[in-house]
Amino acid sequence: MPNSVDFSGKPFHFIGIGGIGMSALAYVLAKRKLPVSGSDLRSTHITQRLQAVGAHLFKEQKATNLEFFQSQTDPLYEGLSAKAIGISPNQGIKYESPKSNPTILVERHSSTWPQVICSTAINAINSEYQAALEKGYPIFHRSDVLAGLIQDYQSIAVAGTHGKTTTSSLIGYLLLQAGLDPTIVVGGEVDAWGGNARLGNGSHLVAEADESDGSLAKLAPEIGVITNIELDHPDHYDNLEQVIETFRIFADKCQTLVGCIDCETLRDRLTPTISYSLRRDAGADYSVDCIAYQADGTTARVWEGDKVLGELNLKLLGKHNLSNALAAVAVGRHLGLEFEAIASAVATFEGAKRRFEVRGYYHGITFVDDYAHHPSEIQVTLAAARLQVKAPQRVIAIFQPHRYSRTLTFWHEFAKSFGDADLVVVTDIYSAGEPNVGQITGEQVQKAIAAHHQRVYYEPTLENVSGRLTKILQPGDLAIFLGAGNLNQIIPQVMDFYQTAQLSQNY
Repeated sequence: MPNSVDFSGKPFHFIGIGGIGMSALAYVLAKRKLPVSGSDLRSTHITQRLQAVGAHLFKEQKATNLEFFQSQTDPLYEGLSAKAIGISPNQGIKYESPKSNPTILVERHSSTWPQVICSTAINAINSEYQAALEKGYPIFHRSDVLAGLIQDYQSIAVAGTHGKTTTSSLIGYLLLQAGLDPTIVVGGEVDAWGGNARLGNGSHLVAEADESDGSLAKLAPEIGVITNIELDHPDHYDNLEQVIETFRIFADKCQTLVGCIDCETLRDRLTPTISYSLRRDAGADYSVDCIAYQADGTTARVWEGDKVLGELNLKLLGKHNLSNALAAVAVGRHLGLEFEAIASAVATFEGAKRRFEVRGYYHGITFVDDYAHHPSEIQVTLAAARLQVKAPQRVIAIFQPHRYSRTLTFWHEFAKSFGDADLVVVTDIYSAGEPNVGQITGEQVQKAIAAHHQRVYYEPTLENVSGRLTKILQPGDLAIFLGAGNLNQIIPQVMDFYQTAQLSQNY
């Protein structure tokens, strides 16, 4: 297997190209005019966006997909595998053409072999993956592509258990507004650039760096940001120490490390080059005071050491988003941007989709979609929701646990995470491909929450959840859908129900 991804013109084939991380990388490569193909079982707006920039997509995952670029570049190869025409994957370029008698040299045969890109989610028995192994095609993890892109740019990689999508999106937006025209690869969709990635003409790359499978350790950016460190992926890590070690390796590879010392683990185990904190007395390089958390956003005075930079205003809610914004301030200042330019960009940033994303207002009810799926994320998200309502208005939390391993590991923590909700609806666990071995259920999660909360309901299916919501929501409620799975698929139908009720009332 080759050591590095080749960006010189060789094709790329993504198995599962529609995933949020895979599609961002595929988009940047396609925009760079590199040959890109991929397969995904579902057609979505994300796959359609890839097709619009020249990527070739297959709706089925089968071995013959890998031959697309061979058949496109030379009719001689069409329908023939490397094995069929006698080409060894590792040696030899001389073969007897099955379509003509003369022996010819084919010096470019390997140039049409796709570099096959997989994520951790791809099963080893996947037909395309198996075909790539059999034919000797180069196979890379998606993190290898990101690591290669990071080496191509002056890169800023944002890592952390929580907040990395918002922080990386905000830094990307900041650089975009400052005229630096960055390339951006993030794990969420942002309206400012119409998706989860953009290709810029500038020298900077802003990337979200994922620790979930340990591949974070491959990345070596010029600037690394770590927002916090917790155990969130017990399917990959046995304990927090293993998580810390992955972040430590990443930190050692960063030329400059920006870190939040409000996180005790980060503060005690790593040494940021540039630190930030929401507390003035923490001794951080960047800190804030005069903080006001309000229903329509947050304001704070920003300090650089012992010098006041000015006031920061952001539309994003809650202390966690103020911390994310302070990380962006630290990066912007390190890049030499004036605080006024930074504050101006932060003030207009709308956030990423599925991060406290308001989906609509119907019948006096606010519908919010949020990706929170870890106990800590749920707590801060519901605290932000609480800022937006006043009695008798209610916060209604609809929660879909994500992964059996995570739910089993943290179910006691989940039980105590819903204090800012007036009513909670829990549905069954979204497996994310994990097998159900019967150790934990959504109903057990509901009962655990009910030990700390008076009004908690269990609905086993999304259809049941939708039915429950059409009965219990009332004007003034803020209904927030929490989870990284497919819970948000029911938001449109619930909104349609209350839109009809609103129209009937108005009529």
